[in-house]
Amino acid sequence: MVPYGLPQIVMFGSGNKKGYTLVQLIETSNICAHFVEETDDMYLDIFSCKKFDIPVVDHVIQKYFQPDHIKKTYLERNADKIIDGPGW
Repeated sequence: MVPYGLPQIVMFGSGNKKGYTLVQLIETSNICAHFVEETDDMYLDIFSCKKFDIPVVDHVIQKYFQPDHIKKTYLERNADKIIDGPGW
């Protein structure tokens, strides 16, 4: 994943979801994360039009964030399908 520009990091949110939000544009889309201060939760979204190695992402998360547990969802889109017209 090749970064495009610098990441944007801001304190954002309210109540028990207040924390830092990060947005990093990459050549193939973006990486977004939100770090909740009150609960020490992290929400991470890696959106890429290019395939990437999920075990590498898991390794980086373990190495740098050392989570107690991870709940993850992986969604692969069918980018080859062209949708056109009403109802798409």
